[in-house]
Amino acid sequence: MSAEQPADGYLFDLYRRYIGEPEDRTDVYVGFGLFLGGIGLAIVALVLFLWSSTFEARSVAHVTWAEPAYAIVMVALPLLMLGIVVLLPSERRVLYASIAGVVVTIAAVAGFLYAYPDDWNGYGNDYTAEVVAVYAVGLAGITASTGAALIAHYLDMARAVTQIDDDSEDDEDDEPDFDVQQDIDDAMEDVELSWGGVEKTEHKRLSFSENEFDDVSVNTDGAAKTTRSTGVDAQVAGLKGLKGGETKQTTSQSTVDDQTAKLKELREQQRIDELATADDDSSSTPISGLLERLRDLVSRK
Repeated sequence: MSAEQPADGYLFDLYRRYIGEPEDRTDVYVGFGLFLGGIGLAIVALVLFLWSSTFEARSVAHVTWAEPAYAIVMVALPLLMLGIVVLLPSERRVLYASIAGVVVTIAAVAGFLYAYPDDWNGYGNDYTAEVVAVYAVGLAGITASTGAALIAHYLDMARAVTQIDDDSEDDEDDEPDFDVQQDIDDAMEDVELSWGGVEKTEHKRLSFSENEFDDVSVNTDGAAKTTRSTGVDAQVAGLKGLKGGETKQTTSQSTVDDQTAKLKELREQQRIDELATADDDSSSTPISGLLERLRDLVSRK
């Protein structure tokens, strides 16, 4: 089985591969025709020149083969460069400049055919300088236009690549917000966090109600006296701040230690007072019993 042929032929396949989508079919055929024709003419000129070198210099046989070899190679180079300009998606003025350069070089080739060999390279009137100067002007014009076409083509390719990159970035930026949120939820599915972003841990917390110490009794002079510590509210507020409750007061580690120490002292003092009260009650019990017995004896008498 033969390989599958491209739909538009190999020339269009090559054009799309190295240049881009063609704008006109004529440009593809003409451009490749001029380019390949220039290469073919250069090969023919090389063969003729090698054949002419087998004859004696300036002999009739040498001139017969050398003259067309020089003329053909002088035409081949401008045609090849014109083919490049036609193939590239260049502006019309660039194409016209290239055609003008080719016309000038063809005029120089005509002058060469007229001068060679009798008036060429030191013989006769020697029109070598004039012919070479005209040919150089035409070749310079077509070289400049070819360079401009190549630069314009590379700039178009760079813009196309930049546009593709920008479109890709826009597509990435247009990702829906719910997709982003779903990705975050999936990543945080197995992570438990409490308030403040701190990882959740299991531990015991101190809990105090606001009236926890409202009726604390402290006996400082042997008599029961109901008092309320003035620092209890502040201590409770500080502990609730650590707990993360309603108050937003922030306390340092040293303040928490001071409050804890004061609370311990308060509880110790309460325990001592309760023991003292119990001792007072136990010491007064025998006296009360003795008085009761005396009352009983008096009543009996």
